[in-house]
Amino acid sequence: MQTAAVPARPGRAPAMPAEERRALIVRATRPLLAEHGEAVTTRQIAQAAGIAEGTIFRVFADKDDLLRAVVADAIDTAPLERALRAIDLDQPFEARVLAATEVLQRRVLDVWAVLSNVSPRVRQQVARALPDSEALTALFQPDQQRLTIEPRAAARLLRALTLALTHPVMAEEPMPAAQAVALFLHGVERPA
Repeated sequence: MQTAAVPARPGRAPAMPAEERRALIVRATRPLLAEHGEAVTTRQIAQAAGIAEGTIFRVFADKDDLLRAVVADAIDTAPLERALRAIDLDQPFEARVLAATEVLQRRVLDVWAVLSNVSPRVRQQVARALPDSEALTALFQPDQQRLTIEPRAAARLLRALTLALTHPVMAEEPMPAAQAVALFLHGVERPA
């Protein structure tokens, strides 16, 4: 026996599963957190998400719970892995490394926009070790004979160098990706 769908009350958003609602609120909060820091209000968040303010507290215990979810979302490596896997392995080695460096630079700046606007207390509650990037390692595999180190070590080195050359605390301006790739591939010594 089928039950009739309950029509939504006028002026209300249709019912949404809790996980979808959480994701919607997190997405709406990220840019606000980057702009206002922890001073962002739940009212601002609700307006940006197109929901009632009370809806936030149906899926988050409190504002700190929401902030932790935003930080966890920002540091989640799944989007980075997807972006790196989207790089065409058939293009030349240098082009793959350049594309990966551009992805890594965007990632550094996106994560910093969130982490720099929350307290250490919030960051520490979701901190975790950064795992190796399987997708970045895979970009080095087709040309491993050109490398002086294993592909996994090359991936770690590229990620570390890109972080150092991009992070606003370490670099006044991010080094252009092509210049960072030249440094990574050829070092700082001038050819003889």
